[in-house]
Amino acid sequence: MTYSVAVAGASGYAGGEILRLLAGHPEFEVRTVTGHSTAGQPLIASQPHLRSLAHLTLQATTPEVLDGHDIVFFALPHGASGELTAQLTDVRLAVDCGADHRLTSAADWAAFYGGEHHEPWTYGVPELIVAGAGKQRDALVGTSRIAAPGCNASTVALSLAPGIAAGVIEPADIVSVLAVGPSGAGKAAKTHLLGAELMGTANPYAVGGSHRHIPEIQQALRAAGASSAVTLSFTPVLVPMSRGILATSTARLAPGVTAAEVRAAWETAYADEAFVHVLPEGVFPRTADTLGANTCLMGVAVDEAAGRVVVVAALDNLAKGTAGAAIQSANIALGLPETTGLSVNGVAP
Repeated sequence: MTYSVAVAGASGYAGGEILRLLAGHPEFEVRTVTGHSTAGQPLIASQPHLRSLAHLTLQATTPEVLDGHDIVFFALPHGASGELTAQLTDVRLAVDCGADHRLTSAADWAAFYGGEHHEPWTYGVPELIVAGAGKQRDALVGTSRIAAPGCNASTVALSLAPGIAAGVIEPADIVSVLAVGPSGAGKAAKTHLLGAELMGTANPYAVGGSHRHIPEIQQALRAAGASSAVTLSFTPVLVPMSRGILATSTARLAPGVTAAEVRAAWETAYADEAFVHVLPEGVFPRTADTLGANTCLMGVAVDEAAGRVVVVAALDNLAKGTAGAAIQSANIALGLPETTGLSVNGVAP
């Protein structure tokens, strides 16, 4: 069976990555692409690398244009998809790559985003451990509405959930520092994202607990079984690479836990996963090894002197962090093999 697909926000970075992956998906056919200021233009004018989709023209992003497709992927700015998705009447599966349907707490939404809090949808991180319920993929089976994750949020949540679930790390005093590429901030022209402002420098942002992915990470770690409040110091740093995330997360080692028990927690959690790979002891990932792939690579170590577990995770923020997670979750929802249309192979050099 071939599923008809529309992509809203197709002229942006996330929309372009969704389309790049969909172009190689044997069961999904992209029939409609929409944009805002780009409506009426050929898709190829905004996404010149997508040669196989050059026949498509960007249309206006309206419920009338999107309704009637089997699947609609939304790659819109935060706050833009909630009202639009509520107006759909004839879409089998909707997948939101924005934040509008991620948070279960209205208070968290008000504190970090503001505006109307929309109904939470099924969270689209299949490999995430859910305490007492296996993995998040089980909740995705047969769902009709999926909230794809924030790229930073899923990187940190996947990094730490095994330790939380196994009780080998403590949920208080978690520290995560991330090197991130600027494509995660979208395609809109902003001075601090210009090449001249980014080349040769590293720029921290959203310092001091203000980043919008913090409540999403806390929500995921609570779901993984955190026995007390999750406290997280989260600092992202823009670095001069177009895409990619390298997240270094540390957490307190639980009393009496050995280094062998720590490694066993992570290796057991991801032993059978196609897209999340724990590297051998002493080996740590590079962002370059994940570019274009739907993989999250991580290395795990114990800092005995500090009494902390260190997890270094790398992924492509546009692929596994956004578009890949969205398509992987859609595959599960529709009963397709989870890996359909997705590759573990990156692009090098």
